[in-house]
Amino acid sequence: MSPEPMSPESVPHEPISAGVAGPRSLFDKLWARHSVMEHPIAGTLLYIDRHLLHEGSRNGFALLKRKGLTVRRPDLTTATADHYAPTDGRSVEAIDVRSRREVISDLGVNTAAAGIRLFDLAHPRQGIVHVIGPELGLSLPGLTVICGDSHTATHGALGALAFGVGASQVAHALATQTLWQKKPKQMRIRVTGELRPRVTAKDLILTVIARIGAAGGTGFAIEYCGPAVEALSIEGRLTLCNMTIEAGAKFGLVAPDEKTFAYVKGRPFSPTGEQWQSAVASWRGLASEDDAHFDREVEIDACTVEPMVTWGTSPEDGVSVNGHVPDPIAITDPSRRASKGEALDYMGLSAGTPMGDIRFDRVFIGSCTNGRIEDLRAAAEVVRGRRAVIPAMVVPGSMAVRAAAEAEGLDRIFMEAGLEWRMSGCSMCVGMNGDLARAGERCASTSNRNFVGRQGAGVRTHLMSPAMAAGVALHGHAVDVTRS
Repeated sequence: MSPEPMSPESVPHEPISAGVAGPRSLFDKLWARHSVMEHPIAGTLLYIDRHLLHEGSRNGFALLKRKGLTVRRPDLTTATADHYAPTDGRSVEAIDVRSRREVISDLGVNTAAAGIRLFDLAHPRQGIVHVIGPELGLSLPGLTVICGDSHTATHGALGALAFGVGASQVAHALATQTLWQKKPKQMRIRVTGELRPRVTAKDLILTVIARIGAAGGTGFAIEYCGPAVEALSIEGRLTLCNMTIEAGAKFGLVAPDEKTFAYVKGRPFSPTGEQWQSAVASWRGLASEDDAHFDREVEIDACTVEPMVTWGTSPEDGVSVNGHVPDPIAITDPSRRASKGEALDYMGLSAGTPMGDIRFDRVFIGSCTNGRIEDLRAAAEVVRGRRAVIPAMVVPGSMAVRAAAEAEGLDRIFMEAGLEWRMSGCSMCVGMNGDLARAGERCASTSNRNFVGRQGAGVRTHLMSPAMAAGVALHGHAVDVTRS
């Protein structure tokens, strides 16, 4: 299918409302550009440039049908099957669980009836919604991007105002191309210095969450900046913003720069010609101004960031691979101390255990956090010419990533090392498609959440980077990949 010409909304427009007086942040500018009207209780009515859908949109379409409403701008809406997508094949009919077949089939029926573009399981551009959005140029600097998925903050890495919504908000946006939102406070996280080789954006965001806590960003939009953030690839920035939600924030952003413009140029749905020139001129003005107000400032020295591994049941439970499982007894708050004690019990760990001594049963490399080509290259570099000692699964974030990996021979590296090479989808990140570990197993995962039961009932999940997960596949325990 050839990309359709982009509508005028593809190019960031001038502010509809004046917004904040004085120096403005990136977030202030994006909010003002999309503000349609204000309400003393409901907040701001925002215009939505891009609406991304996956199988979770089912309830939103059902709500539209009950109300007798239609989709206002199908041309600005794109769908893909990802959460329930089988990774061992592409056939819907071959899915052995009826409910999973129906959810994927419903997406096809709903999008066809509304005239919405769908990248289904047979399409070469199918993939995880937060991977294909940037990959195809559907997500661009200066746009508002929504999806019925909490990790929509991912797209903020391009300088977009991107956030996840619930089923009723999906329906509202489908019907009106707008959403009511209350403007949050703002936090700036500045990362100075330089990350060491093989220390990645995943290690950085796990360090951030361990520092500010899983609720540290609640009520804030977080902008990441500083030399270490500027040095990240766009794929690294996508990882950073993806896990902003795990710090409690709804929005994560990085100001667009020359690296961003180079990344989005020539994408299938990016502007071209005069529209491209106009867009870039507008995007250059999005960066936060000097003296823009932030309600909280956090600074992290990139030189201190270590390869990270989580030990508990929250992404905030991260420590260096060279560290130890912490002792909850040192926590003064009694409820928090009890919670971390319960986490240790669930994870089957004892305080003081060296992280490198923890034995694993399985490895998962993939997800909207770490399923891009850069992530697969990092994992392949570690396993090249070696052999895995525990089962490991590699799931590309999109079929385009899969094709690129195969063109580079990464698939052969993985398979020769004994890793399983799959089709694209969310897979073991959440396990809705049936890709699950067994009860009691310990899984090294490049995904974004280590909640109780996230990868299957009784499964113990440890979050880490693709290089670290690849190291676990080779050794059966975590190793410091910066030293190997």
